[in-house]
Amino acid sequence: MSVIGWIILGLIAGFIGSKIVNKTGSGMLMDIVLGIVGAIVGGVIFSFFGASGVTGFNIYSLVVAVIGAVVVLWLYHAVNGRRSI
Repeated sequence: MSVIGWIILGLIAGFIGSKIVNKTGSGMLMDIVLGIVGAIVGGVIFSFFGASGVTGFNIYSLVVAVIGAVVVLWLYHAVNGRRSI
């Protein structure tokens, strides 16, 4: 997947994940960064359980990335002490 694809997938996943975790979003740049990291984390989590990770720019990859983004955002807020779960 291209860099632009990762950025777009990361933005969407980070935005959706931040709405799930804290309802307000974390700013566009932070949403992109946490979304891309979340896509990687989601791929690792899914691979650990025997499923495929991010496979391209499709709905399955978006679900994997959102799940990973939720995990990353939850950890991010737990470390920063701003838990709003």
